[in-house]
Amino acid sequence: MKLKTLLITLCLAGTATFAQKVKYSRENIKKMETYLFNEGFNSPSAKKTSTIILKDGTTHKGFCGKIETKKGQIYEVALKDSITKKNEVFNADQINEMYVYPTNAEKIAKVGKYMGNIRNFGTKKLTKNTDGGRIHFVNQTVSLKNKKDDKEFLMQLINPEFSDIISVYHDPRAKETAGFSMMGSPQLGGGVIKSYYVKKGDKVMWLHKDDFEDNYDFLFGDNQEFMKKYPKNSVEWDYFSFLINEYTAMTNG
Repeated sequence: MKLKTLLITLCLAGTATFAQKVKYSRENIKKMETYLFNEGFNSPSAKKTSTIILKDGTTHKGFCGKIETKKGQIYEVALKDSITKKNEVFNADQINEMYVYPTNAEKIAKVGKYMGNIRNFGTKKLTKNTDGGRIHFVNQTVSLKNKKDDKEFLMQLINPEFSDIISVYHDPRAKETAGFSMMGSPQLGGGVIKSYYVKKGDKVMWLHKDDFEDNYDFLFGDNQEFMKKYPKNSVEWDYFSFLINEYTAMTNG
């Protein structure tokens, strides 16, 4: 009898939990779908002055002559000093931070991609593809796709304005969700980036959209007010940048 009562109680609790799914208004959903991360760039410009800050505190300014990558991530940078004109090569494990500029060619390509998807008009700002701002790279020790040995790489921070609790880094190998296009017309739907590298505390992981729900509690579970407002059964991967920003704002008060 006690077992039957327990089972009924658990079923009722499960039903109650399921019933707690939050329904958002169309206006709220539009806000949550807005992409707040900086655009990810893969090709630093060799024509503008880059800045490298080493772990020993020294700063080097010059032009990126060559960049070596592994699985898209930077692990070595060749710099021509802007004053001495001397060529120097730095490994990622020497560098703490790096600031570079995107190439014009990649910016143009990003604009073309933006214009080719109708969904972008309501969720992204074109200026994130075209502005001349510096790209911020940070040294992080990661396992590429959570499969390789840990190694230090220079990774592009794409949420610098709200990265004090959770840092999100561009995944150069990330794929996007598929959309629909007819006879060369702009694509409908799709275009949502499927993966990022994410750091919270001392943990850095590759986060794919398929693993979002499994890691939701790790990312946001220490803020009960946030979890009540945005329970994982009510949100989607499309809202990821909004959720990071909102969690940060609510946690910082």
